Amino acid sequence: MRTVTDVERRHRLARRHALAPGHHATDPVAATRAMTVLHATEAPTVYVSLWARVDGLTVADVDRALYDDRTLVKQLAMRRTLFVFPRELLPAAWGSASARVAAAHRVRLAKDAERAGIADDGAAWIDAAERATLARLADGAELSAQELREQVPELTGHLHVSPGKSYGGHFPIAPRVLTQLGVEGKIVRGHNGGHWRTARPRWTAMETWLGEPPEPAKEREGFAELVGRWLATFGPGTEADLVWWLGGTKAAVRGALADVGAVEVAFEDGRPAYLLPQDDAEVPSVEPWAALLPVLDPTVMGWKERDFYLGPHGPLLFDSNGNAGTTAWWDGRIVGCWAQDPDGVVVLNVLEDVGADARSALEAEAARLTAWLGGHRVSTVYPSVAMKEAVRP
Repeated sequence: MRTVTDVERRHRLARRHALAPGHHATDPVAATRAMTVLHATEAPTVYVSLWARVDGLTVADVDRALYDDRTLVKQLAMRRTLFVFPRELLPAAWGSASARVAAAHRVRLAKDAERAGIADDGAAWIDAAERATLARLADGAELSAQELREQVPELTGHLHVSPGKSYGGHFPIAPRVLTQLGVEGKIVRGHNGGHWRTARPRWTAMETWLGEPPEPAKEREGFAELVGRWLATFGPGTEADLVWWLGGTKAAVRGALADVGAVEVAFEDGRPAYLLPQDDAEVPSVEPWAALLPVLDPTVMGWKERDFYLGPHGPLLFDSNGNAGTTAWWDGRIVGCWAQDPDGVVVLNVLEDVGADARSALEAEAARLTAWLGGHRVSTVYPSVAMKEAVRP
């Protein structure tokens, strides 16, 4: 059994993730395919993730792929997380990861509707609310959640969430219904009603957005397609990595590994891991490289077991729920983070001694990102300890 060292894993990351100079992607779609999917929980992540991987990228390039060509599409999927998918990968998600999330979300939503007194039969209420929403969007309209709530009586009602908690309160139930329809692939987040740094989606029917949408893949075929894409991007990885990333079961992951013919290799510590067949040859090295990645970047969030690139910095860079803040990379390892000062200038917080060459390369990336952002400040609900320290007076 071949051993894949941590150093080789970092070389694979540099090449496969389009981060090292000479290995950048040609356009937003190619960069997204390289990463399998992009995290889209926060709107700016999509843009800055692509900026790090595509030379000369503009905001207009990303908008064109998302809203004009529609070669990139937002879809709720693995771990109930919003991602940007290459269009051709949507059927795999609809039939597997998204379907799994949809089933669980529907059960919770029905129970919440009953507890809130919105309906005696929560399941029947969801069906009626979905039908009414789809009927309103049947003419090709794109409407915000608020507009749909005002125009579709079946979407009225509020939930009392987490009473007594600071994050609790009364919230409209309409977004939960839209989430249900979205994860089922029946509606989609269309044009953004705000600046690229904010998420104000206008919902529309999937068939309006994509034309005649393809049929979802069968469940096992869908999981196999996602696992194969993940291995091409993140392999070698462990079963635990895949179960976490996919938000699936061990049985689903093991079935998918068998279906793609994954081959077993070993890490330095002897743990078993997997690669695609014909992808177990040693990867050539790359020259040291610097990168600045945004909150929840797919490289940072691709594995559950992160020691080979994260080192001891996890508590300073991740919150207690495992959400990653911004990161600064040198030669395949996270060495710190970045933030913006009140004027929008990107400032670094390097957490270890990286040497003069690395510091210079990271500062060059910070200047490049400052110029690209053009004074726009990117906010986040996931600021890490290290990010706060970077801009502390």
